[in-house]
Amino acid sequence: MPTLSDVLSRHEVTAADSDWLHRLVGDWQLIADLSFADLVLWVQSQAGEWFAAAHARPTTGVGVFTEDLVGQPVAVPRARMVQAARDQQEIVRAGQTVWRDDMPIREEAIPVVRDGRVVAVLTRHTNLASMRTPSRLEVTYLATADALARMIAAGTFPQHEPATHVRRGTPRVGDGVLRLDVDGLVTYASPNAVSAVHRLGYEADVIGMPLASAVYDLLPARSPADEDLTQVLRGRVAHRGEVRTRSASVMVRSIPLQENGRRIGAVLLVRDVSELRRRERELATKDVTIREIHHRVKNNLQTVAAVLRLQARRVDDPAGRAALDDAVRRVATIASVHETLSSRLDDHLDFDEVAQRGVQAALDLGNRSGMRVSGAIDGSFGTLCSEDATSIAMVLAELVQNAVEHGLAQQDGHVQVTVRRKQTRDGDLLRVEVADDGAGLPDDFAPGSGGLGVQIVRSLVADLSGDIDWERTENGTAVKFTAVLRDIPVER
Repeated sequence: MPTLSDVLSRHEVTAADSDWLHRLVGDWQLIADLSFADLVLWVQSQAGEWFAAAHARPTTGVGVFTEDLVGQPVAVPRARMVQAARDQQEIVRAGQTVWRDDMPIREEAIPVVRDGRVVAVLTRHTNLASMRTPSRLEVTYLATADALARMIAAGTFPQHEPATHVRRGTPRVGDGVLRLDVDGLVTYASPNAVSAVHRLGYEADVIGMPLASAVYDLLPARSPADEDLTQVLRGRVAHRGEVRTRSASVMVRSIPLQENGRRIGAVLLVRDVSELRRRERELATKDVTIREIHHRVKNNLQTVAAVLRLQARRVDDPAGRAALDDAVRRVATIASVHETLSSRLDDHLDFDEVAQRGVQAALDLGNRSGMRVSGAIDGSFGTLCSEDATSIAMVLAELVQNAVEHGLAQQDGHVQVTVRRKQTRDGDLLRVEVADDGAGLPDDFAPGSGGLGVQIVRSLVADLSGDIDWERTENGTAVKFTAVLRDIPVER
């Protein structure tokens, strides 16, 4: 199914008009819900034909169209109504009820006006079979929807809302609706809206109250003044805000209503977001706790490394001292991963920085022993989850360390790390090669009988569902290993 952008570009709608229509469609679910009706946006081609560019169904009632109309041409009877709305630049209602699948349908066409020009036509389709004896809620909703329809025809809707810092929880019609008069007094409140106001701590009757002053009396005494919120609660600006009292948090969105160029009141959508905010605070607390855990693990590992380093200095046996030095290096590698994770709010990290530090540490160790060793990384590891990052950091550190100590065999040389990552059906596959230009593998080398470092590497690669292979090359040794990476959850 084509998108709104596809249809608009196909019919050469200007960039300014396209932006206006995108803003309208981005906000028209409000009108569909208040109207209990389907909405269809029609744009005219260069040849004069009308095509559906977008389609919305109500969440508050029974819709009309089960199929999507986007991209389809307008039916002939409806085309006359659509063309009349464009030509007359006013709302046109069909002369008689339309029957569709044994359902009586009321249809009307609303010109979408921008800068005094009709840039599209919006049709509203109401299923009369689902309409009951109208309650005050339905009458208020329909009157509000009609006011917004007249604003569309006058070119005053959609309204420009400034950028807001408001977090998730933007209210919709089903969450709660308040109608205000021009003075900011509540003339109607849906049951959900009444409940939301009462949860804030207001116990009196909501109808007739000045919303802004009533709500401000509920705010904590030392809370900072918010002039934007005052204007929102009075219905004077198209904006969003959040009211937070000791008992609840309520999100508010204001849509000022105009008639003939003057403000006649406003409709406010409200939603109790207390539970949502509580969960966000819990998540934030968990994030901070996880970061603190990583930080403490890093500190503890560094303490362990320091103790092992002190112990190594007291060991006279060169083999024992070398074993402790290797343990210090391995602990430091794991600590570097936790150090990176402690600076993030999630449990995955950009591994390239960790890899660069690990490779450089191994090269520095070789240079301190009198060798002149250089190295480089070609490619990118990308983002890894913490479990994969720790294992791959250990494998990479071991292989680079072995290349410096055994591959180059106390000679000057170069270590090249090549990384390739590709998507497969089973997940992302990481291929890494660590090559040196040293003397090459000894003739009797067998991975199964290698030292502790080789055993650690083979075990970690197996845990990563990968393979590892040692190869003799013309210029030295190349060790290649693969790893099947775990999926990283998508943030929402």
